[in-house]
Amino acid sequence: MAIEKKFFHDKTVLLLLTTNAILVFFSIAMILIRMTSSRTGIYIVQRRANLGIDQYTQGGVSTIIGFIVFCLLILVSSTFLSIKSYETKKYLTFVILSLATLLLICNFIVSSSLLAKH
Repeated sequence: MAIEKKFFHDKTVLLLLTTNAILVFFSIAMILIRMTSSRTGIYIVQRRANLGIDQYTQGGVSTIIGFIVFCLLILVSSTFLSIKSYETKKYLTFVILSLATLLLICNFIVSSSLLAKH
């Protein structure tokens, strides 16, 4: 329990955790708003530039929900891994949370670009 207390009192860790939580919130909100504004229920889930006319692959709502699940999975797993690694290697905690931030930004960009093509 003392490790978690030290973990949550570290200002850099709190900054990274807050950044990740805000990114997850905005990603989920953006995905849900764009999904509810669309009435068809068919979404573009892949774009392959080398296929010519058939470069867009369509999918359903469950494929887009995968982006939300991925956001939550990144947030939970990075927090768990960083708590476990905080006592032994503090710098590894910062790396884990920073890479989670990068993954969340990439997820936000990809999901917004796919939903914009809809």
